[in-house]
Amino acid sequence: QVQLVESGGGLVQAGDSLRLSCVASGRTANTYAMGWFRQAPGKEREFVAATSGTGTLKYYSDSVKGRFTISRVNAKNTVYLQMNTLKSEDTAVYYCAAKAGRLTTGLSAGSEYDYWGQGTQVTVSS
Repeated sequence: QVQLVESGGGLVQAGDSLRLSCVASGRTANTYAMGWFRQAPGKEREFVAATSGTGTLKYYSDSVKGRFTISRVNAKNTVYLQMNTLKSEDTAVYYCAAKAGRLTTGLSAGSEYDYWGQGTQVTVSS
């Protein structure tokens, strides 16, 4: 089993930056593919970004591409989401997720992931 803990959320102004962190507890968590998702009130959870176990392959939703960057430090079992040029529409609870094995659907699908964190709130005022 893997436990994921997110941190780094907060209240910022439009145009500001935040960096979210996700720490995984499992010994082999540094080999898992990792993703970030977000959910705003009244909306479905949506894909934000994902990275392969090595951290060399990265994927982003069109809405955040060019503004957000996903990265990982496997020795620390930690995945980051650097969020720049934040917009009010980025306001949501952000969740990190881990995929333990071979892909079935794809890293943009929430159903692909085996483990989820508790979420951290990001609020962007305009």
